[in-house]
Amino acid sequence: MKRHLLLAALLAIALLPLPAGAQEKLVVSIWGGSWRDLVAETAAKKFKQQTGADVEFITGGTIDRLNKAKLAKGSPESDITFTTSHVGWLYANDGLFETLDVSKIPNAKSLVDQAKISPFHIGAWAYVYTIGYRPDLMKGVKFESWADLWKPEVKGKLAAPDFDPSHIIAVAAMLSGGDAASWEKGQAKLKELKPSFKAFYTNDANSQQLIANGETPVQVILSMNAHHMKGEGVPIELVIPKEGAILGIDTVGIMKGSKKIELAYKFIDTVLDPEVQADIAKLKKGSPAVTNAKLPPDVAKMPGIFSTPEQWNKEAIVIDHKLRAEKTAEWRKWFAENIMN
Repeated sequence: MKRHLLLAALLAIALLPLPAGAQEKLVVSIWGGSWRDLVAETAAKKFKQQTGADVEFITGGTIDRLNKAKLAKGSPESDITFTTSHVGWLYANDGLFETLDVSKIPNAKSLVDQAKISPFHIGAWAYVYTIGYRPDLMKGVKFESWADLWKPEVKGKLAAPDFDPSHIIAVAAMLSGGDAASWEKGQAKLKELKPSFKAFYTNDANSQQLIANGETPVQVILSMNAHHMKGEGVPIELVIPKEGAILGIDTVGIMKGSKKIELAYKFIDTVLDPEVQADIAKLKKGSPAVTNAKLPPDVAKMPGIFSTPEQWNKEAIVIDHKLRAEKTAEWRKWFAENIMN
């Protein structure tokens, strides 16, 4: 009798529905390599603990993933997409992102103002593009202003990204009395910089290789790359010029057509959890997107990591994200024709 009762009880338990999260899977689109690993080790890990839901990643380049999303419009491959702030506007303009209900993202109340990108996508972490150089190979040369890139000592020693010239375009305009919106004012200034360029790097690995082997001892460089290389023993110094550094923000949005909307909101909220944000900063050496993340002093003091309102306001040059999205193709064409050729 007891045996029958036990079997009946076990059968009843087996037939009980599993917790909702345990039956679900959230698909996240992100860059590959260390970026995928970063989110997997931080937000995705905590999200799994909190909801029981698995996270599956699909990876690819920024524009490749955008093009795939356009082709799959209405039936997206992913539920969540990480992309840059300006490319996020291209998603939004094509109707690929949901309008966010921030009331479903409690941690969004602590977003820094600079991470409030649009009604469709918000900042997940930040970094800067700024001046990085090898003091052992540029002896006696100081970099205190963006204008120092025009020094004769830099001739034939400079590298910058070929995939996004917006940083140096905005800088040249600023030094010429304009800004990104009036970028044409800096065209003559940029042409004066042409002899300084030795190379244009195609990705993070290429950037690291060029400065590590000394081929381009001065770069317009991603701060995260510079910190990584310094940690690997490369004698590189990162400078925040007196005018500020060009802010970059990677963002997150929910794909329109996702069938996991509520789960997606929970994931974004986990990304903005102050402990997760602190872990991201420690692992990748970027700035938290929220004000309540507590960073170790040795991380907080690194150039290009903003942890106070004063740093955000004084050390970051913000190119309007929507303008940047609209101008990127035009800027790349002009830069390729007039500077890279």
